[in-house]
Amino acid sequence: MRKRVLLALFTMFLATPLAWAGDLVVYHFDNAAAQGLKGLRNIRNHLDTDPSAQITVVTHADGVDLLMEGAKSSNGTEYAPLVSALKARGVRFEVCEITLKNRGLNKDQFVLDADYTPSGVVRIVKLQKQGYAYIKP
Repeated sequence: MRKRVLLALFTMFLATPLAWAGDLVVYHFDNAAAQGLKGLRNIRNHLDTDPSAQITVVTHADGVDLLMEGAKSSNGTEYAPLVSALKARGVRFEVCEITLKNRGLNKDQFVLDADYTPSGVVRIVKLQKQGYAYIKP
């Protein structure tokens, strides 16, 4: 009986930090025109409802356009202020370096809030293996 109680206490002790950590979520953008505003608003709403969520945005293909300097939605809304506001709330934004190479883009074309990953698709897989929920807006 004593062993069961100790095992239960030990399990609760290990699980407690996980309960405090918040959800792990990766948002996948591969088309800024179709996903940009909708996705950024989803992330804002996500954090409004669950401020402890740890969110990483991974962009590749046409999704990297979301993080380019001066990028705007079809209605003229600039993405950079929205990205900066989310970055201030702990959201991490990553750009696929394979996309940069394939499209002939340079890192200096992107907002300062952007980080880089060697491969967007590989990064998404690695995050999912680490327990991140996958969302594609």
